[in-house]
Amino acid sequence: MSSKESPASPSRRDFLKTSGAVSAGSLTANFAAAPGLYAQDSQKILKVGLVGCGGRGSGAAQNALTADKYTRIVALADIVPENMEICLRGLKNNKEVAAQVDVADEKKFLGLDAYKKVIDEVDVILLASPPGFRPYHLRAAVEAGKHIFCEKPMATDAVGVRHAMESMRMAKEKKLSVVAGFCWRYHPEKMELFKRVHEGQIGDVLAVYGCYLTNPVKPMPPADTRPAGMTDLEWMVRNWYNFTFLSGDGLVEQAVHTVDWIAWAMKDQMPVSCTAVGGRQIPANGGNIFDHIEVNYLWDNGARGFMAQRQMNGCFGETALRILGTKGIAEITGRGSSITGENAWRFKPTKKYDMYDLEHEELFLSIRDGKALNDGDRMMKSTMMAIMGRMAGYTGQQITWDQALNSKENLMPDVTGWDTPVVVPPLARPGITQFV
Repeated sequence: MSSKESPASPSRRDFLKTSGAVSAGSLTANFAAAPGLYAQDSQKILKVGLVGCGGRGSGAAQNALTADKYTRIVALADIVPENMEICLRGLKNNKEVAAQVDVADEKKFLGLDAYKKVIDEVDVILLASPPGFRPYHLRAAVEAGKHIFCEKPMATDAVGVRHAMESMRMAKEKKLSVVAGFCWRYHPEKMELFKRVHEGQIGDVLAVYGCYLTNPVKPMPPADTRPAGMTDLEWMVRNWYNFTFLSGDGLVEQAVHTVDWIAWAMKDQMPVSCTAVGGRQIPANGGNIFDHIEVNYLWDNGARGFMAQRQMNGCFGETALRILGTKGIAEITGRGSSITGENAWRFKPTKKYDMYDLEHEELFLSIRDGKALNDGDRMMKSTMMAIMGRMAGYTGQQITWDQALNSKENLMPDVTGWDTPVVVPPLARPGITQFV
């Protein structure tokens, strides 16, 4: 969206609130509004900082700059200097946003506490570090009164979820905007599908099947590639995806997108319990995450949700959702979004949307018009629902929502520096590993 939209144009946030009453045609029109919606602060420069300069963080920075031409990225934080340089090079090589990059050498902050220094420099913070650190970065940003874009998931254990939930309560009190990296919630095609499901187009929802079947994301490197003198914690953070305390496991870190779809299908009403099966078939090489989990969620009305997650090479791959109702089936597949049954429908796009840009457009619009947008409730529910499934898979037990949310399991150590001792639990063994 341009920062010069007509005052008469509907805001995207207005659309998000009222999407249940619009058609696919009007949805498309709303997302193609004319310039000029921003009011008195339409040209105020908003200073943006990035914590975590990896691929997703670098992408978020580009999305933020693309979303609002009066943003400037002014500070970066990471634990690896090369990541910051790669991020900056990519932004400066992008002709659309290069003029908005203004990061001085002294604003490139390195280390575990670098996030605090970036927060002090900016109006808007983009949080894209390993998820285990996310609750603490969220709290620091909220306490400093900053608007936030927060990548998913928002924690890796229930202790972190509760901490982040309190931060979201504080953010609402301070009228801060917090937009979550559950990007599909801002994609017009998916919004239209779920609107139709919620309006009863497939009747009562009986069951939901979701899957995220893919390859390993960042496999653990051989131990003999570890540089001499590198502490255990730094080695783990550099390979964070392979450790539950930092990533949450593949179900929580990556497949949480599909878990979020399942939650969305159920109108963000959380399941009462779940069971799960899972394990690891490919050697972990020092990591402790499963490479497959399948979760069976149960709602209080008897509806079921099934979530299949796998990260293995050479296997069938698919990311999809199928919602079974009394009058039809709604599907999200590689072929698009559709409904079969009594009220058949297929989404027919009139243009290509970038959901990553759209979520950032919403964030900056909310800041400029002074109407805070807060994704806190649903982003914490979806994160906790994924953690709940991991708990069931790791322990082999039936886990209730209340048990999961009140769990005392605290995976994240109290990190004070690179020499912080870290005790990594062995790979979970269902039936032996205990629920905490």
